[in-house]
Amino acid sequence: MADQYSFKRYEKKYFLTQTQYHLLLEQMKLHMKEDEYGQYTICNIYYDTEDWRLIRASIEKPPYKEKLRVRSYGVPQDDGKTFVELKKKFDGIVYKRRITLPAKDVASFLAGERPEIDAGQIGREIAWFQRFYRSVPKVFIAYDREAFAGIEDDGMRITFDTNLRWRDTDLDLRKGDHGDLIIPADRVLMEIKSAGGYPLWLSRLLADICAFPGSFSKYGTCYTQDLLPKEIMKGALFSA
Repeated sequence: MADQYSFKRYEKKYFLTQTQYHLLLEQMKLHMKEDEYGQYTICNIYYDTEDWRLIRASIEKPPYKEKLRVRSYGVPQDDGKTFVELKKKFDGIVYKRRITLPAKDVASFLAGERPEIDAGQIGREIAWFQRFYRSVPKVFIAYDREAFAGIEDDGMRITFDTNLRWRDTDLDLRKGDHGDLIIPADRVLMEIKSAGGYPLWLSRLLADICAFPGSFSKYGTCYTQDLLPKEIMKGALFSA
């Protein structure tokens, strides 16, 4: 049986300069500690319909949106652990439900070819999602992450992502973590994940370094700046 996980939290994103990043990192050490994994690489494959229905809906910023992705920590081998995740966002709250599968079983499971895999209630939700959308692998995105957890509140997490990269070929997590940069190499994407409001020390620190939250989607950015122009060009060629 596949392991199941469920998360509910608020997530806010900030773009930092190198100066802001180092100031924040130094000051927050009184309240945050490096999590058990420390620094690692996250690899993702985002699934979508053939006509990009999910990401097109997402970038319109509806009150509710959902997506399916497959994630690994580092490049997995055939029997390496991967996470098949349904991520939903409603009214600013992120809900994430996921199961674990060996890398070699992911494609066949999502294609509905592995009824013998008992993935529990979350697995059935993923299977329903796939029957409805018939999504397929569309984009690979990886980044190098440094993660911290709260000392007083272990539900508080702050992560720093760098070297954000993507590709739309070799859409298998076992094929390596190479790709083209999504944003400039000197920018740092910070995410603050919490069950509720920020502690006072964090609010003051963010104000001190002039860090402000913004809207950013790794997949959405890949689509709008790289993939959509390809689709437009393809349509122009076919209509010519």
